[in-house]
Amino acid sequence: MSGDAGALRARIARQLAAPVDPAVAQFAAALGEEARARAVLFYGSNLRTGSLEGVLDFYVLLPGETAGEAAIWPRVSYHERPHEGATLRAKVATMRLATFARAAGGDLADTTIWARFVQPSALVWTGDETAHGAVVEAIAAACMTAARLAAALGPESGTAGDYWRALFRATYEAEFRVEKRGREDDILSVNAEHFAGLLPLALDAGGIPPHVDGERLLPELPHWQRRTILKWWGKRRRIGKPLNLLRLVKASTTFEGAARYAAWKIERHTGMAVEVTPFRERFPLLAAPGVLIDLWRHRRRDQS
Repeated sequence: MSGDAGALRARIARQLAAPVDPAVAQFAAALGEEARARAVLFYGSNLRTGSLEGVLDFYVLLPGETAGEAAIWPRVSYHERPHEGATLRAKVATMRLATFARAAGGDLADTTIWARFVQPSALVWTGDETAHGAVVEAIAAACMTAARLAAALGPESGTAGDYWRALFRATYEAEFRVEKRGREDDILSVNAEHFAGLLPLALDAGGIPPHVDGERLLPELPHWQRRTILKWWGKRRRIGKPLNLLRLVKASTTFEGAARYAAWKIERHTGMAVEVTPFRERFPLLAAPGVLIDLWRHRRRDQS
């Protein structure tokens, strides 16, 4: 951390302490204890809305050194948990906290960790006394990484929104996924309180004086430093889509609970119940054609 990061860390600590539904905290504790993790982060739209509907999003952060991490991370799994006569569902990404921290700081080729965790998240479970501080440091690093790139990609001077929009447009374009035009505006509008005042704090902590003038910022970013940041980004932008594709391919074969997750999604969106047989549970890709045929027949019956 190049500048005075104390104010940024304090802000991150407050934001990570955001209250969540007790059912979410219990789900996180079960995941963390089962994995013998150091920490569990909760993020996504359900954090903002407080809803238990749909799929809850968790990151389970494990102990151990980066050298022990699989080449393509995180590992993704699907979990269900009974709650007051209903079923809670969660998509869980699992990786080592050490790898998470390096990715957040921009040391790795990854483009997703710092772009995702500059957005709101909550630290809903910790497994040891030092985990809280380690996660706060990692999220603060994610904010500084994102802020530096935002300053390099954005205008010489502008509002915080101008810089955040430039950042999110660039990271979406670098990833192997499709987002509707204006998605960056949605992120900023629904999380306005989270982003208010965050950019100047993160820039200052990252060694880039922001020079605030009302609602406008003038980041002190010399041309040589901008070139260095853009060169750093260029390498990650080029590898972004191939890396995302590799993760999707890996997830298609290692997504634990993929058959149950797909069955729930199909029933929710089409009304067709899908039986999760042992074969479908073990070989979801091989079972997919049969499910698609069943879905085609189901729709034919609905239309007749």
